[in-house]
Amino acid sequence: MKRALPRRALSRISVLALVLGVTLASPAGPAQAAGNTLTVDVGSVVRPVTHVGSGGLYGVGSDTKPTTAQLLPLSPNGFTQPAPGTTHLGNGATEPCCDSLDVAGNITRAGAQQLIRMPDIYPTFPYRWQGWADWEQKVRTMVQDRLAATSTTNIRGWELWNEPDWTWDTAAAGSFNAGWTRTHRLIRSLDTVTPIVGPSDSYYSHDRMLSFLRNARDTNTLPDVIVWHELTDMDWNQFDDHVADYRAIERSLGISPREIAINEYNSLGQMDIPSVAVHWISVLERHGAREAHRAYWFEAGTFDGLFTTGGQPTASYWAYRWYGAMAGNVVRTTPQSWLDGVAAYDSSRQIVNVVLGGDSGNNSVRVNGLGSFGSSVRVTVNAVPGSGRHTQVSAPTVLSTSTMTVSNGSVTVPVNGMTAEGAYQVVVTPAAGPTSSWQQVYEAENANVVNAQTRGSSAASNGSYVGGIDGTADMRSQSFVDFTVNVPTARTYTMAVRYANGTGSTSTHGLAYNGGAFSTVSYPPTAGWGQFGTTNVTVSLRAGYNVIRLAKGSPNFPGGTGYAELDSITLS
Repeated sequence: MKRALPRRALSRISVLALVLGVTLASPAGPAQAAGNTLTVDVGSVVRPVTHVGSGGLYGVGSDTKPTTAQLLPLSPNGFTQPAPGTTHLGNGATEPCCDSLDVAGNITRAGAQQLIRMPDIYPTFPYRWQGWADWEQKVRTMVQDRLAATSTTNIRGWELWNEPDWTWDTAAAGSFNAGWTRTHRLIRSLDTVTPIVGPSDSYYSHDRMLSFLRNARDTNTLPDVIVWHELTDMDWNQFDDHVADYRAIERSLGISPREIAINEYNSLGQMDIPSVAVHWISVLERHGAREAHRAYWFEAGTFDGLFTTGGQPTASYWAYRWYGAMAGNVVRTTPQSWLDGVAAYDSSRQIVNVVLGGDSGNNSVRVNGLGSFGSSVRVTVNAVPGSGRHTQVSAPTVLSTSTMTVSNGSVTVPVNGMTAEGAYQVVVTPAAGPTSSWQQVYEAENANVVNAQTRGSSAASNGSYVGGIDGTADMRSQSFVDFTVNVPTARTYTMAVRYANGTGSTSTHGLAYNGGAFSTVSYPPTAGWGQFGTTNVTVSLRAGYNVIRLAKGSPNFPGGTGYAELDSITLS
């Protein structure tokens, strides 16, 4: 029997179909195509790896679903979760799902952050407005609940409303722009610290964005982060235009650049196609989003279809796991026709990791900039099928493993028999393999950076480091860096911390791992800010994944002395 579409999907799709003329499904790529090449330039850095596209809307269903162990290999960047005290019943649910404070521990243990979606305090979608007095009381209660959660970190922002282009009740509540200003001011009267994000329209509109930003500028209620949704089939083709248009509006209004978060991406009809996820990840990295969250069309607690309802990995899971394994820097990829992909270069191990898809037939990946790899390289090609969220895929298929000759610093890797819906991985290392059998160097800029800034420097390993680790006031503003590390055995490791300290005297950070007690790391002065030295400490880690926190301020830590910048940690 054909399953009825969920309430939320029906409501959104019917409106979007009328507004945009969209269809519910379309193919992920051409039925017949071949002979295209994805070009990867290892020496052309786009940005540090932060796994921009590895987030989810309601991706965490509880403190144990998915488990933290399931989340860690995916390197999640961020989530959007319902408000504290939510009564929201999403997609046919019989009880409210995944209150942001209830799931905060799981998200933090996975090395991620979250946005809180405030209107999910209402039980149904589209939201049923109950009047300004009711809404403002709800806002006060939500903010007070969050402020009372003094051990909860990693709340990255208040999402003031959701898809106001069609869910805001203008007749009853007045214009959304005026409502934004009123609600923004109320939140700021209660919480002056936590960022506010929006407007969170269901699709990008130049006219709506211009009107919204002009009002927000004039009323001094600008969002700290700009959010909109990308939910139409093949919207990845337009994402660069949307970003460019938004940046032009900022400039025209004299607004300083805001980070962009796409906290719902991918359409109902293409949500479970691995190659479509690859398209999205590629453009999100290429065009500068801070974070992006997979859309919630179906069951809660499955990370939006990366797991089956029984908790088993799907084909799309493996595409995100390949992506989650990236370290170092995202490097430039040049698509051809439907063939696209994202690539990263980890210089500490000499690994080029390419995730690609979107085309069918026999195609190739050309990797340039391999001069330091020697005269030959080892190349592995993996694949997963185009199956959906109900099909378990226990492991990728290894299509080929070979040694290839490097010519003028380049190799061209054949990827034959592609399907338009599948996802593929190409891994290139020196012929003898990576320089170490497990990752030992972890860059601070690749980690979960909370209330601090990533900065560029030629003196930093990999070209970037983390500074501004200055906050100690409370759980909203405390500054720390969480490194997710993966070690082969349970034992005591030496951890070399590469840091800079320009204060002229010894500074300290708190050190904790896997939620344990804090100890102190001391940083003697270096030659100046952005000029790095090394200090060694020991850590007792379990086999597999561990989260290591270096903190200026953190719950259960009274605060470090002085200041220090972090470049990397190395385990041995």
